Amino acid sequence: QVQLVESGGGLVQAGGSLRLSCAASGLIFGAYVMGWFRQAPGKEREFVSAISRSGASTLYADSVKGRFTISKENAKNLVYLQMNSLKPEDTAVYYCAAGRAAGIYTLLRYYDYWGQGTQVTVSS
Repeated sequence: QVQLVESGGGLVQAGGSLRLSCAASGLIFGAYVMGWFRQAPGKEREFVSAISRSGASTLYADSVKGRFTISKENAKNLVYLQMNSLKPEDTAVYYCAAGRAAGIYTLLRYYDYWGQGTQVTVSS
């Protein structure tokens, strides 16, 4: 029913840019907080960014602040993550997630639905 599909991952050199997209279906998009998480090999899945239901508020992990930008188009059920000045440390599978309850948006358990992820690899 609910489906989140990420796209836009790939291989880039350090300093380069990528834009990830997340297409949502089967949910009332404007009712959900949308988040991006990432997981590198051997590491726990970690919070990257989140955007409020209206898109008016955004939140970023310190590790990506100033380099990444989250945005959304509610009319198209799309969430984006623009990633600039990429570093090898950004290499991970990036996941899109959706949650609607009150809670802490940086925590994995807040989110009800997850995409399958898209690989981002940054070479040095």
